Amino acid sequence: MAQEASFEETETFYPGYTEVLEKENAVFGYLTTPENWNDPQSKKVKVAVSILKNYENKENAEAVIFLQGGPGASSVQSIWTWLHHPLRKDKDIIFLDVRGTGFSEPRLCPDLGNDFLQILAKNQSEAEDEKQKVLAALSCKQELIKNDIDIAQYNSLSVAKDLNALRKELGYSKWHVYGVSYGTYMAQVYANEFPQNVSTLVLDSSIPDISKYYTENTDNFMGSLQNVFDECKNNPTCNEEYPDLEKIFFKTIADLEKNPITVSVKKRVVESETFTYNAEDFKIAIHQALYNKQLVEVIPILIYQFHDRNEAALGNLVSAFSGLLSMDYGVYYCVSCNEALPKNNIEAYNANASKYKLLGGGIAFYKSDFAVCDKWNTNQKDSLYSIAPTLSNVSEANFPVLIIAGEYDPITPQSNGEKTASKFKNSTVVNGTTYGHTPGFTYLGNKLTTNFINNPIQKPSKDAFKEAQQISYVNDIKLNSGISGMGQSLQELNPVFIVPLAIALFVLLLFIVLHSYNLIKKKYNKVSRYNHWPDKIVRILGIITSVIGVIMMIGFFRSLDHVSQQNFYILAFGLPNSFNYLFITLFIFVALLVITVVYYIIKLRKITDRSIVFLVVFSNLLLFVYMGYWGVLSI
Repeated sequence: MAQEASFEETETFYPGYTEVLEKENAVFGYLTTPENWNDPQSKKVKVAVSILKNYENKENAEAVIFLQGGPGASSVQSIWTWLHHPLRKDKDIIFLDVRGTGFSEPRLCPDLGNDFLQILAKNQSEAEDEKQKVLAALSCKQELIKNDIDIAQYNSLSVAKDLNALRKELGYSKWHVYGVSYGTYMAQVYANEFPQNVSTLVLDSSIPDISKYYTENTDNFMGSLQNVFDECKNNPTCNEEYPDLEKIFFKTIADLEKNPITVSVKKRVVESETFTYNAEDFKIAIHQALYNKQLVEVIPILIYQFHDRNEAALGNLVSAFSGLLSMDYGVYYCVSCNEALPKNNIEAYNANASKYKLLGGGIAFYKSDFAVCDKWNTNQKDSLYSIAPTLSNVSEANFPVLIIAGEYDPITPQSNGEKTASKFKNSTVVNGTTYGHTPGFTYLGNKLTTNFINNPIQKPSKDAFKEAQQISYVNDIKLNSGISGMGQSLQELNPVFIVPLAIALFVLLLFIVLHSYNLIKKKYNKVSRYNHWPDKIVRILGIITSVIGVIMMIGFFRSLDHVSQQNFYILAFGLPNSFNYLFITLFIFVALLVITVVYYIIKLRKITDRSIVFLVVFSNLLLFVYMGYWGVLSI
């Protein structure tokens, strides 16, 4: 009989970071397995794997296998967040892109998420969005079938068998299993099938019951959002700046149902260069904001910006929230339509959503999956879903289980923790207070999981997150849509864009030093052919304008750095009012620049070394152009 699976190392998946990853002792490779585990002779798939070796270079170190969520997100792409994880001290960290995702081959419909974004960007009804989403998903399915891909084999049970094969190939007798989000369900399936190979199980933002994963979606969302409404109401500062937040939220939904907001976006994000926010887009934007603690802190201002129809600020959000569509949706539907949606039903979903009349029917983005899977599963064999495991074995497992639940998590809420724990006889729930989805990926979360995996006999502290900084809702912001553009440009560090700016600043600094020296030495008093005053005045104007310009640019750069460390998402709206002096500086700079340009033109024939003065004027004009391009001038 042919070998069922094999592992072979390959070149790095990140060729631009070869030296960095070599220093980190990272290994990359492919696990080759049968597409259909019930037929070892079936065609093969290649599952991408990366390994971060332990810092102590132990040959027989223990290992942690990490499973990302989605389903359809890449685990291998998480390698960067694990580079300095304390678990690496003496343990190998292993990442597996579940079959069909990320760097695995084949990759199933990697562009489908972008197709969904283009659909959401249109100004059309919920029904039309759903219709087009179904058509896009079915087009993906037909492409998979055309390429002879057996879509029934892309599910959690197949992933569990892939994991077991990988463990054998890498030579680990047992390992620690760490799953997040939908990866917690896959981790439970693996633990159910191969309990003897699990040392510990970490479930971060867990799914306790796959049959309620969709049907309780609206309850989960509104329960987490209610926390924000209550806290803002009870916080004098938040309530003063964002009064009646809950009322404004529902009022905004009603307003957007009648009158959507169309904003301009970059072509690389949306091909039409416009995005229309309707009520459903607003709801999913708030839903996604609950995932991340820093985004939770901007929810009040975000709701008010939608209510006030601030198109410039809302345009900045499109690229930020488009990230939720970055996973491989071919795998998402192979898995979801195989094992999740068949165990949920639309009637139960609607009954749950009907409890929130003002919300208007739950969240269409998730509800539409029922329609997609209804068509996706057409003509599928009745036995397709019989392979879905019951997880009946986990209740007898002896391995310790750590369950982490985020306070604001809208998709796998805090209440899921105790429900998941009830399935195991040796489990501990730790609530990630102040955090949203996957609180295990925080400083305190890292400490918690490291202590648990290193000392599984000792019960984890339920107060692990008590030192977490409390939620601080963002207020007192100077709205300016250009700040986001400036931040994105500097973050991208595109040489074609940044180098001219750097040269201009260098020219201005050089001019300030040299011509200040010449003025002090009264060099321009010695001009014999022309009256020295035009030279003197234009250079004084140039020096003052340049000084203000350089101070202004450095000030904005420093403010971006400061605010991004505090809360990056504030930049989507502007800067805290403590930086108002920068906008005053900008106004002074523009006024001085206008005066300098006008004076230069009027006195052009009386100025010596006109090319040098022109270069300085041009450099200042370039600063002005950059500020205009970013949109910072719209104050």
